[in-house]
Amino acid sequence: MTETHEATGAASDAAPPPGSHPRHGLDEVIHAPVRFSIVATLAAAEKAEFAFVRDTVEVSDSVLSRQVATLEKAGYVAVTKGYVGKRPRTWLALTADGRAVFAAHCRALRAIAGAEG
Repeated sequence: MTETHEATGAASDAAPPPGSHPRHGLDEVIHAPVRFSIVATLAAAEKAEFAFVRDTVEVSDSVLSRQVATLEKAGYVAVTKGYVGKRPRTWLALTADGRAVFAAHCRALRAIAGAEG
């Protein structure tokens, strides 16, 4: 048996139970880079104007709209429409679930990168 096989065999003998790897804490909805960037931007504020998020994340209106729709459907983002003067505005905010999922996702990323704690 080679060293590689021995190491592999030893590792499989001491393998952690299924589901214990930190990657299981990642949320597939917010894992996509643009959605993760949107959620991270919203995590820093109570709410943010659509245009601010668009410019911060550096995407087009249509890309942001599609990604926000996915996040809204998952219950992670709340969309509020209103007016500033006569101009229509859209504000985005993380829901309580969105904040909790984002925090758990970040913990999982840190654990995968080896920076737990």
